[in-house]
Amino acid sequence: MEYERGKQSCRDPLERLKDWNEFVLPMPAESLREQGARCMDCGIPFCHTGVPMGRGPGASGCPLNNLIPDWNDLVYRDHWKEALAQLHRTNNFPEFTGRVCPAPCEGSCVLGINDNPVTIKTIECSIVDRGFEEGWIVPEPPLQRTGKRVAVIGSGPAGLACAAQLNRAGHQVTVYERADRPGGLLMYGIPNMKLDKERVVRRRLDQMEAEGVEFVTGVEAGKDLPADDLQREFDAVVICTGATKPNDFVRNAPGRELDGIHFAMEFLHANTKSLLDSGHADGNYISAKDKHTIVLGGGDTGTDCVGTALRHGCASLQQFDVIPKPPPERAPNNPWPQWPVVYKLDYGQEEGKVLFGDDPRRYDTNTVKFIDDGHGRIKALQTIDLDWSKPANGAPFSPVEGSEKDWPADLVLLAMGFSGPEDEVLTQLQVERDPRSNAQAEYGKYATNVENVFAAGDARRGQSLVVWAIHEGRGAAREVDRYLMGSTDLP
Repeated sequence: MEYERGKQSCRDPLERLKDWNEFVLPMPAESLREQGARCMDCGIPFCHTGVPMGRGPGASGCPLNNLIPDWNDLVYRDHWKEALAQLHRTNNFPEFTGRVCPAPCEGSCVLGINDNPVTIKTIECSIVDRGFEEGWIVPEPPLQRTGKRVAVIGSGPAGLACAAQLNRAGHQVTVYERADRPGGLLMYGIPNMKLDKERVVRRRLDQMEAEGVEFVTGVEAGKDLPADDLQREFDAVVICTGATKPNDFVRNAPGRELDGIHFAMEFLHANTKSLLDSGHADGNYISAKDKHTIVLGGGDTGTDCVGTALRHGCASLQQFDVIPKPPPERAPNNPWPQWPVVYKLDYGQEEGKVLFGDDPRRYDTNTVKFIDDGHGRIKALQTIDLDWSKPANGAPFSPVEGSEKDWPADLVLLAMGFSGPEDEVLTQLQVERDPRSNAQAEYGKYATNVENVFAAGDARRGQSLVVWAIHEGRGAAREVDRYLMGSTDLP
C-alpha cells in the first residue's frame, strides 16, 4: 500500500548491443526491501501453489512451490542469509530461474488482481546472487556415501537438479553430457546476455563438482556410449535429455531446402560455443552480420534469436508469428490467477525497436514460400496474412487472399518450438513412449517401464520451462532414492 512496484533496471539497449554481458542491472538493497514489503501476507498465497493451467507457462504459481512470502518478508527485515536458506529449500538453482523464468508466480500474485504484482523474480535473483557474493553458498558434500551409483543422461536443468539431490542423499552420481561443456540448455540454449555462463552457470557447476558429482562431457549416450551399458553398470539411470527435436512447420513450403535456413538451436548453440571458446574469433558460428534476418516463431527462443542477430549486426530484422497480437490487458477468458497473455516487449524486441524503429514482430503471418537466389541460397521469403475469425479447411484460421508479400532474407531462423526427445536413448533402452513421443513415466513417480530407468524434465513432459525441469529433476531424485534405499528423506 505504501510502495509502487519497482521497475527492473536494464542497461541501455544501444549500449548492451555492443557486448554479450547480462543486460539486467541489480536492484539496490533498500529498493529490494521496499519491494519485499509489498508482499502483504495474503490469506492464500497463490504465488507458490504451482497449479497446472492451460495458458502461458502452464501453471498458476511456482511449480517448485517456492516459499515466496517467507523470503519476501525476510528480505524486508534484512535477514538475507535466512532468506537464502528458505529459497534453497525448494530450488537448487534460483540464480537460473531468477534470470530466465517468465515468473508464473508473479502472474498469480494476489496483489496482481488490482495492482502490479510483487517483483518476486527480482528478489529471488538478488537473494542468491548475494549469497554467492557473501560466501554463504559453499560446497556441501554428503557426510557418508550409500555405495549406490546413478547415471544421469543430460546436464540441463532437470539433470542438474536430479544429480544435485541424489548426490546430497549420498549416492555417487555421474552426469553424461554430449556437448563439450555441462549445462545443457543453460549453457548453450540460452544466450550469454540473459544467463552468464562463466560467472553464473559455471560457479554452480563448480560447487556440484566439489560436492562429488562427476560430469562426463563430449559423450553422447546412445551413440558414443550404448545406453543399455549404463543400465547394466549403474544401479539407476535417469533420462534428462530434454525435448530437442525442433518443430518444422514450414517443412512443406517450397524452397525449404535452401541454404541459409537454420533451426534456432543450431544458431544459438554455435554462437555461445564460439563466444566461450574464442570470443567469436574462430568464426565457428552462423553469423547474421549484414544479413536480412527473419525469425519464425514468437516465443522465448525466437526472442533469443532476435537478440543474438542484433548483436551480430544484422542488416534488418523481422519476426513472424502465426498467432494474433495479444491484447494490452488480460482478456475475459484469461482471468487471474492464470498467466497474463498480454502484449509486451521482451529484451530482444526492445532492442530491435530502438535500433530499427519498431517492434520486429509481425502477427497473423504465415510463411508460404522460400525464394531461391539462383544459386541454392535463400534471397527472400513470401508470407500471407491470416484471418483467425474465419476457420477454414480444418484450421482455426484462413489465409487472406491478396495479402502475399515478399521479404528480403539472407538468413532465416526457425524458432517454432520442439516436438519431443531424440530417439537413440529411449529406443536402446526400450522405453515406452506417450502419444507425443515423450518417455512414458507417471508424473510424481518418474519410473519408466524399464527396470531401474527413470525419466524427468522435457524428455518426459515435453517442451516446458526451466522451473518445471528443476521441479521434475528434484521429483525424480526423490523417487530414485526411494527405489534404491526403500525410503527417502528428499523433499
